[in-house]
Amino acid sequence: MGTLALAAKITHVPSMYLSELDGPHKGCRAAAIAGHQEIGRRCRALGVDTIVVFDTHWLVNSGYHINCAPRFEGVYTSNELPHFIKNLPYAYPGNPELGHLLADAVTAAGVRTRAHSDTTLSLEYGTLVPMRYMNADQHFKVVSVSALCTVHDLKDSATLGRAVRQAIEERYDGTVAIFASGSLSHRFAQNGVSEEYLHKMWDPFLEQVDRRVVDLWTQGNWATFTAMLPMYAEKCWGEGNMHDTAMLFGALGWDQYRGSVDIVTPYFPSSGTGQINAVFSV
Repeated sequence: MGTLALAAKITHVPSMYLSELDGPHKGCRAAAIAGHQEIGRRCRALGVDTIVVFDTHWLVNSGYHINCAPRFEGVYTSNELPHFIKNLPYAYPGNPELGHLLADAVTAAGVRTRAHSDTTLSLEYGTLVPMRYMNADQHFKVVSVSALCTVHDLKDSATLGRAVRQAIEERYDGTVAIFASGSLSHRFAQNGVSEEYLHKMWDPFLEQVDRRVVDLWTQGNWATFTAMLPMYAEKCWGEGNMHDTAMLFGALGWDQYRGSVDIVTPYFPSSGTGQINAVFSV
């Protein structure tokens, strides 16, 4: 019998890496980095051996996929924002056993999912950024799940999350954390004015909806949030269509969730988008 010890919605904004570097933006994401470090400390205290990341930067056009190579190692430059993340070295152990176990469980639940362990797939920055601050010493094994799902239903992603939790608790001999790695609203600032929006939302409407969502979380109004999630994802350009969030709340119990949220890094704007680090009780 395994344990799902921690569940979180986390930011992965590339300006976190920029925040490390000398220059005009040094330190600009100190709070977000500190939030990742705190979540990493909590995972260690809970005895987590593997972190499963629902990564909204892994785009897939068919099916659901799990990257569970035995080891991940390389030097990463973002093809999306190469001026923000470039030449980033990384090295983390993987967990093929858990990845295949999860894929089998989700497929058995009716959502076709493939695990890839014999693969040259690399990690995307929705996984690499948080691991940089939580897992620099390679303490945790890493499994990445595709969550930029272009032709998928949110209900299937919720089913995936539910099956992931069931598989961890019933079939895995270990302790796992799951992260929904993605923003709240995700309308990037328009090209040509992006530098003006490094610390601003693109539109007041987006910020107001985001802040209302955080209010619903702190109030424990999970039924309202899960009911509005599909429209929220559509109208506020949710990152990855918010499949990461559907996976997370599927694991937590969807509208039957009765837990609470701990806001580790308060809501903040970044390049027009809304960001947060939040831990949900399991």
